[in-house]
Amino acid sequence: MKTKKLLFIINPGSGHGTQNFAETIAAFFNDREEQAEVYQLPKTCVMKELKAIIKNAKANRVIAVGGDGTLKLVAECLLGNDTPIGIIPAGSANGMAKELGIPLEVNEALTLATTGRPKQIHAILINNQLCIHLADIGFNAYLVKKFDELPARGMLTYAKALWHALWNHRKMDVEFSIGEKTIRQQAAMVAIANATRYGTGLQINPDGKLDDELFEVILVKEYAVMEILKIWISKLPFNPKKIESFQTTKLHINTKHRVHFQVDGEYLGKISSLKAKIIPRAIHVVVPTSQAR
Repeated sequence: MKTKKLLFIINPGSGHGTQNFAETIAAFFNDREEQAEVYQLPKTCVMKELKAIIKNAKANRVIAVGGDGTLKLVAECLLGNDTPIGIIPAGSANGMAKELGIPLEVNEALTLATTGRPKQIHAILINNQLCIHLADIGFNAYLVKKFDELPARGMLTYAKALWHALWNHRKMDVEFSIGEKTIRQQAAMVAIANATRYGTGLQINPDGKLDDELFEVILVKEYAVMEILKIWISKLPFNPKKIESFQTTKLHINTKHRVHFQVDGEYLGKISSLKAKIIPRAIHVVVPTSQAR
């Protein structure tokens, strides 16, 4: 069945905010048979209102125009629903778009959102927050915080935030259990991974699959950037003295002190306890045919 109507949820504050996506979408569908409806997110988004807009639109597909946070917002509205979610990457990192092989060029992404195939994936519920991509505590969450505080965007800003985080972040004491094994460890960070890599391209979770009904817990014991780069380039296993990976369907982490916490690129403050569980078959996302199997 051909896609007849698409509802585009546009986050005007995503990325650099230099492109008028409403105009771009209108121009793209000007000579096509599909109907495109556009909704621009207000600065303060009320979930109940957004759910009503999506329901009333009766669209065959709902397309998130923004970064991972915008995708997360749309996914929260369509959790457990069969309506496919498309992605037009317009954020700073666009981690999930890269994970799914979605083009970063807007007209190519629009074509895919219209003609691509739905793929059912799982998600993770972490401290009552929906996680589609990656969450973590510790170093990277602190990096996200510092990045958000800087006025500009782009890789130069990311490099500045990274430099600050490397100099100022300290290790944390964590405790969690996987099956019958209890881990007590000083760590730079712990990632709760649905996907395989961050939006920067850095692979943190080479074993990750979006549809295997498991998620990975990546325990980074040291500030092991070179170790992760080695995995990324050579595909060799992690050095267990520096990084360990576990698979599970649920998780409870306690920390000695409050630590930085982020979900899908959104900094959520400091926590001392984290609970996570898998949400099987959570959403359908529109992907290239090669990714839909």
